[in-house]
Parts: sequence; C-alpha cells; structure tokens
Amino acid sequence: MNDRRRDATRPSRRHAIRAALALAGLLAATPAAWAQKFPDKPIRIVVGYSAGGGVDAVARMLSARLPAVLGQQVLVENRTGATGLIAADLVAKAPPDGYTLMMGDSALLIAKLLQPKIPIDPLTSFKPVAGAFVSPLMIVAGNDFPAKTPAELVKELKAHPGRYSYASSGVGTVQHLGFEMLKQSTGAFVVHVPYRGAAQIVPDVVGGQVPLGVVSATAAMAQSKAGKLRALALLNNAKLEGAESVAPLADALPGFDVAPRIFLLAPAGTPNDVVDKLSAAVKTVLDMPETGTAAAAQGTLRAYATPAQLGKDMAEETTRWKRIITDQRIVAEGN
Repeated sequence: MNDRRRDATRPSRRHAIRAALALAGLLAATPAAWAQKFPDKPIRIVVGYSAGGGVDAVARMLSARLPAVLGQQVLVENRTGATGLIAADLVAKAPPDGYTLMMGDSALLIAKLLQPKIPIDPLTSFKPVAGAFVSPLMIVAGNDFPAKTPAELVKELKAHPGRYSYASSGVGTVQHLGFEMLKQSTGAFVVHVPYRGAAQIVPDVVGGQVPLGVVSATAAMAQSKAGKLRALALLNNAKLEGAESVAPLADALPGFDVAPRIFLLAPAGTPNDVVDKLSAAVKTVLDMPETGTAAAAQGTLRAYATPAQLGKDMAEETTRWKRIITDQRIVAEGN
C-alpha cells in the first residue's frame, strides 16, 4: 500500500521539478537577467566613415576607455560608403543584444530627409543609447571682409543680397544647412558653393577664392590665431576653450544654435536594461577629466544625453532640418 502511495506521488514531483526548471529558464531570459550578465563578450562600435575622421576619432576615444567600465573589450569597425548609410544598415539589421552599436552623427538624420527611399529610418530603426559629443562650427572670412562680429555679418549680408558666397563641405551637411538656417532667419541671399569635403575651404578663404566658409572650430582657430583669416561667429551657443574671443551667432540671432551631434545607437529592440547599462558606461567615460581634454584636442565638446533625451533631441533635430530643407528647397546632389 505504501509503495503505491509513493508511486502516485512521483509524477507530481517530476512535474514540480520540471516547472521549477522552466520558471528558472524564463527568468534567465528576461531583459533584467540579460543586463546582469551583459556584456560577456567584446562589443563593436561601427563607424560609417574612414579611420582618422572626426566621428572615428571620438569612437576610438570611447572604445579606449569603456573596457575599464564594462569589463569587456570594445572594438571600432569602419564600414565606409554612402555617407555612413552602409554602416547604419548593418547595425540596424544586427541582433538587438547590445553587442553591435553605431557611432552616428547628424548626417544620418539629414540623409533620410534628402534620400527618403533609403532602407533605414534613424528614428525607428535604432534605439538611442547616449548622446556623446557635439562638434562646434564657425563661419570664417578673409581678413578684408567688412564684418568683424555676428551682428555686423548679419547686417552686411542683408544689405548686399547676392554679393557674397559661402563654402561648405557639401550639399546636405550640417555646415550647409546651418548657413541656410542663417539665411532663412535673416532673409539674406548668399550663394552656396559646395566643396567635396572641408580640406580646401580654409585655403580658399585665405586665398580669397570664396569670401565666407563654414568649417570646424579647430580648423578655423588654427588659421585665425595665425592671422590668416577671421573667425566671425560660432554657430552654436557654447563656451569653447581656445576660442573665447569668437562670439556665437546667437548674439545677433537669439536662439540660433547649430552643431553636428555625435551619438551612440543600438538596433531597435535592444532591451532597455542593456541600453541603460551602456548609456551609464558612456556617461562615466565622458565624466573623466582626461576625456574632456582628449575631446578638446579633437575639436569636440562632451554632450552626454540619456537614451530618452537623445531620442527627443534626434526627433527635434530632424524636424528642424526638414523645415530648412523644405523652405530653402534643398535637394540631394544628382537629384
């Protein structure tokens, strides 16, 4: 009789053990559990530009310091082509586990507006991880240009429509759209001269081939301090070490604030806890004094943003660029 009772209880015990194991498996599969063990292998940050460029430089700045925080190696992988879109497509299609990230910039937001048929959408194909840096831009002019301050620049451009031209590093760049925002804000007519990259702009402004240019603050200040050109205005309203004498354009146009944003993205669907862990690690690195020094040497400013804030910033920036592109009737080259 006792044997039969023991036999009757065996199935229920087996079922209880199986149920406990199944529950343990479910708990281990939750995002919280993933985050606890994340990362347990190297992480890669994909950059859509060549090694040595601005976005690549700050990606490597982070990758050199993140291992001390995350406990895993962080590698930078360059996937160039299509102005960063090849890299974006690769990351958007990667497993959403936090091990493949993208160091993106404002150009990614603009690309979707000028090329709506591209297969990714910066606002839906990715999950924001962290805002990281901004890259200040300046308007420069030859030493004989009539204006010396932002207010004088605005007055001169409005008084002489069509007299001046300005150079940018290409159609649809932040340099281009930033100056177009200036034109929209003032009603001034200034001819755009798109260059293939920024390298030749400063020499041509110095040589008088083009009266105005929009370039990185680093390139502008090096030549300005040498007395070869005039740094007229910062496009963003920020304190910039080494450029304290250059006033922001906001002095003449209140609220004007334009600078390429550099940020970290993960594929859409990446668990929130993993994203939060990555974002916290980026903040820790950005708070290091040596990171600020290294960023300044690259011509960038630290600009941490949480995942939520970055998502909001990206949406607002997209709206702003869309308005400029529409109002100024800007189309991609070749269209």
